[in-house]
Amino acid sequence: MSKQISPDTAGEHVDLSALAALMHEHGLTTTSPLRIERLSGGQSNPTYRVNDAGRIYVLRKKPPGVLLASAHAIDRECRVIAALRHTSVPVPEVYFYSDDSAIVGTPFYLMEFLDGRVLVDQSLPDMTPHERYAIYMEMNRVIATLHGVDAGAVGLSDFGKAGNYFGRQVARWTRQYQESRTEPIAAMASLIDWLPQRIPPGEQTSIVHGDFRLDNLVFHPSEARVIGVLDWELATLGHPFADFSYNCMSWHIPADLWRGIGGLDLASLGIPSEDEYVRNYCAATGAQVQEHWDFYLAYNLFRISAILQGIAKRAVEGNAAASDAEEMGRKAKPLAELGWKYAQRYEASRG
Repeated sequence: MSKQISPDTAGEHVDLSALAALMHEHGLTTTSPLRIERLSGGQSNPTYRVNDAGRIYVLRKKPPGVLLASAHAIDRECRVIAALRHTSVPVPEVYFYSDDSAIVGTPFYLMEFLDGRVLVDQSLPDMTPHERYAIYMEMNRVIATLHGVDAGAVGLSDFGKAGNYFGRQVARWTRQYQESRTEPIAAMASLIDWLPQRIPPGEQTSIVHGDFRLDNLVFHPSEARVIGVLDWELATLGHPFADFSYNCMSWHIPADLWRGIGGLDLASLGIPSEDEYVRNYCAATGAQVQEHWDFYLAYNLFRISAILQGIAKRAVEGNAAASDAEEMGRKAKPLAELGWKYAQRYEASRG
């Protein structure tokens, strides 16, 4: 039988019997009628908790409706998680992927539920300075570990194109921004003109997460230890400095704007300064990221603005994955303006 699953997914149905049968085919015992409920978060790919008599799984699926080309690559997300399962990068176990849209309306995959903490507020309220410092340095350790994985050794040598990563990414997000634009943003127009002309020389390639931030990590219930990295939809082979500088945007985004710690008294909180955080990553990886740092920040603020503009467009069209999509979309403009500020600062620093 089919069953409608939640008020914020009106029009979507899931065939619980078919899902249970598929789970059984993959060696997952189902002993009672399944229950499924929407999990919060996940602006892009809707995420659900599947409960089978006390055993919990997580289901991730493509959103419904007409989607931008190359967006919501649920199959790629599933592939990279499975490939990293036996490395030092903590990820959940993936049980199977299905492109049968008759079961939950779109392609999906089923993975392990991780029982831990997702820390949304990056100021980490209710923690001690020592605990905050440990959380941030663990996040630093995990991204450095990811960038050290040999893509070929885990079967991901063809997971992305080689060379000209920044050029290709700027072109991609320019295209997606223009396809999803709902209002003109002058700073985005400036960045679209400026970024291709200022790409730093040199190429490095690693597996990049694409959205590596604190609230995409699951921490152990009581220890400062990551037990899983989530939301791999934007993962590819790319420049590790792009990935790491994205992780560092939090130090530059005001706390009252969006997911930032900019303007907070980091020393009293025990949160490492950006300089210390960057030095720790460089020590772990042997990288030298500082010379073109403001370019990387400008690029990532442009990129996140394009992503948020896509969320705004989906909100207008009624197929956004989260209830706060309209509010999220409104952040595209101030973040683009912040990106243009760093572009101008980089320009000034080059003489």
